[in-house]
Amino acid sequence: MTNRPPCRGQPAIEVPQAVGRQLGLAAERSWIIVDEWNRSAWPGYDIRPIRGREPDVSYGFIPAGLFRQIRDAMLATAIGRPADRDDEGVYS
Repeated sequence: MTNRPPCRGQPAIEVPQAVGRQLGLAAERSWIIVDEWNRSAWPGYDIRPIRGREPDVSYGFIPAGLFRQIRDAMLATAIGRPADRDDEGVYS
């Protein structure tokens, strides 16, 4: 999930604003890019407690219908390509 709008032609699903609010996302708009997925060790170096909810690191669950939509879109794009998130330079 990202607050970066997808590139033109990039398959993505916009997260409904109500879901974003429920999850406590700071961005007004968020997307799930369905032709890439994160691959990283858990917990990763970039996992930090949520401010005010320490030691929680999970924002919560997405609704089942949105999950199915994401799953189906990822399958339709042949599962996508990995976006390696173990490289610290990714977030620098």
